[in-house]
Amino acid sequence: MSPVRVLLMGYGRMGRLVEALAPEAGVEIAGRVDIDNADRPGDWPAADVAIDFSTAAAVPANARRLAARGTNLVIGTTGWQDQEEALRRELAAHPIGVVFAPNFALGVNLFVALAARAAEMLADRPQFGAWIHELHHKAKLDAPSGTAIAIRNAMQGAGYGLNIDVASTRAGAIPGTHTVGFDSLAETITLTHTARDRTGFARGALEAARWVNGRRGWFSMRDVLGL
Repeated sequence: MSPVRVLLMGYGRMGRLVEALAPEAGVEIAGRVDIDNADRPGDWPAADVAIDFSTAAAVPANARRLAARGTNLVIGTTGWQDQEEALRRELAAHPIGVVFAPNFALGVNLFVALAARAAEMLADRPQFGAWIHELHHKAKLDAPSGTAIAIRNAMQGAGYGLNIDVASTRAGAIPGTHTVGFDSLAETITLTHTARDRTGFARGALEAARWVNGRRGWFSMRDVLGL
């Protein structure tokens, strides 16, 4: 079977890392879209799937152009989710598959599931207040992170009805740390996920690209991983 051909949308740190790890994932890089050719979609190389690690402002336009070409899409960029519902409706008219995840790392997605389970167990125990703290490098623009928002949504979806305070820190070169806490007068429970580098994000995006090839619909990493 021929390898999945991937088009890189954006060629920053994540785009370059995806390119570097593509051979071990059995993925072929068909080309890239960056500042030099972003406004010339007619020149974009043909591909089975595009992986978008560009900018929040570029995601909706990229998605529409790729959908018109029949190219499946993996979106790892965050900060544009206020347009997600409208974009999903638009793209539903095209025979493509889309995987959007604020974080593609396997451990993070398992962590979200664990946080949701803990929230479900404590939903009927109002003496435990919940909080989320996320830390990222100083260049990350959106705060709170898309992953922190996903954790909060999962906890609320599991039935936790109290307020969940979310705090953000931006400093240095931190790849990403997320902590979920439940605190009462007598005790505290914490769960923490720490990313040591960005390779987990890139490998997850490549796995999502292989998985979504040939599928139609809007998916998350929970679908990709079967969680």
